[in-house]
Amino acid sequence: MGILKLLLIAFLAVFLAACASSNSGSVYKRDDARKVQTVKTGVVESVRTVKLEGTKSPVGTVAGGAVGGIAGSSVGHGRGSAIGAVIGAVAGGIAGSAIEEGVTRKDAIEITVKLDGGAMIAIVQEADEEFHPGDKVRIVEGGDTSRVTH
Repeated sequence: MGILKLLLIAFLAVFLAACASSNSGSVYKRDDARKVQTVKTGVVESVRTVKLEGTKSPVGTVAGGAVGGIAGSSVGHGRGSAIGAVIGAVAGGIAGSAIEEGVTRKDAIEITVKLDGGAMIAIVQEADEEFHPGDKVRIVEGGDTSRVTH
């Protein structure tokens, strides 16, 4: 039974990591290909470290509930086993949700840019590229997505 629990927990961790989406300035959705995007230029005014909250989908809650229910059902016999399963499922669901949010949380940066026309904008994206005040950058906009690139 212990190996089964470990396998379920490992599966949950891998599944949650696979569900994480990217908010990188270098990652595009498949639907963004071959679509016209607007490009603006400007200079970085400031860069601030921020966090992108993790996903809060039902996946973590359901998977955690399943693992908790299985673990809880091994406590006691008869009615005690059923009560243990219910308590385990509730606790597992709460823990699974928290684990999902924590595993999918990402470091990000808020980049404030003074556009060549004088307007100021700020864009938040994953911290996978370095930007410094004074850097000349491009703002690429398409649909409801904007990104800062060098």
